Amino acid sequence: MVHTVDRTMAIAPTVQRYLDEKGVVYQIRRHHHTGSAMESAYSAHVAPDSIAKGVLLRDGGDFLLAVLPADHTVDVDVLRYLADRPGLTLATEQETGEVFTDCALGAVPAIGPAYGLETWVDEAVRDCPVLYFEAGDHEELIYVEEPDFERLMEGARFGSFARPGY
Repeated sequence: MVHTVDRTMAIAPTVQRYLDEKGVVYQIRRHHHTGSAMESAYSAHVAPDSIAKGVLLRDGGDFLLAVLPADHTVDVDVLRYLADRPGLTLATEQETGEVFTDCALGAVPAIGPAYGLETWVDEAVRDCPVLYFEAGDHEELIYVEEPDFERLMEGARFGSFARPGY
């Protein structure tokens, strides 16, 4: 599958529609092109624990999005247990591109419900009064306040499955 991103749009169309549908107030924070959530934090001068990153996992043909602070990693064993999905593993880059077709490869927005994904949010994300997440490219972050982020996570499950470190 060829990945194309409209460079005139700062936000992936699916993300834009979802933000509009939920009536969320947000701002865009531009930064230099980066390859990871931690690099985005440094480039945008944002605390890493205030960036919610999305990590795609799969269980057979089903996908799940884990949402956690940029300076954390997913403890897949814990998430397998919490989600009751023993076959859960990290998705490949190709699979990520197939799920997030309107995003730049690797720029995963941390709002799984917008893409119809089962979503698990680590409890550490709830500790931030303001949050940033990928807009769908490697040069913009979306800023929302925590109550609006909770609204974006409608239907998501919450648990403690992330560990400090990246």
